[in-house]
Amino acid sequence: MSTLLLTPAFSAGLLLSLSLIIALGPQNAHVLRMGLTGQHVWTTIAVSIASDIGLIGISVLGLAQLGGLSDKLQGAMVGAGILFLLYYGYQAFTRFRTGATDTQVDLAPTAAMTRRQAVMAALAFAWLNPHAWLDTAVLIGTASLAWGRPGNAVFGLGAATASVLWFGGLGLALVWLGQRLRKPALWRALDGLVAAMMWGTAAVLAWGLV
Repeated sequence: MSTLLLTPAFSAGLLLSLSLIIALGPQNAHVLRMGLTGQHVWTTIAVSIASDIGLIGISVLGLAQLGGLSDKLQGAMVGAGILFLLYYGYQAFTRFRTGATDTQVDLAPTAAMTRRQAVMAALAFAWLNPHAWLDTAVLIGTASLAWGRPGNAVFGLGAATASVLWFGGLGLALVWLGQRLRKPALWRALDGLVAAMMWGTAAVLAWGLV
């Protein structure tokens, strides 16, 4: 196993996946919010990791071998992603505009999620995130082809390991820093950033469909 971790294919998959996943996106912003409000953070992280591994598996073993997504399927997923981003962007903007952040009740959210709701939300942010499909899945799947077989599977394992390291590390950071970040101004700024990010992403995706 240790020899496998030192192979160029594993390292390439690890570095590519990290470069894609570290960028602040809707999924990372959701994990941050769940962690800072103390709502099912490890459940959210576990679902995020499992979903990433699923997407990587699909891309390396499936989509890349088929030459990518069909135009109709890609258009449908982009359309669903746009609606998803617009809706959650509106929710974040409403909190930003009114100042009704979670910090007003000592960071206890006004509508606490059940574990099932937390799982469903994490799944939505993973599987309805168009960037996860169009960037992570397709890019990782396409890049894995350069390593042939079974090198593509080793490449995919490296990419999956990056997801475990990133989300696991993010969870530990939230546990350590969470108590230091309980400031209403920070929450309001985060909501404004998330709204702008989600709406900006939706606009870029919509422009690509024109």
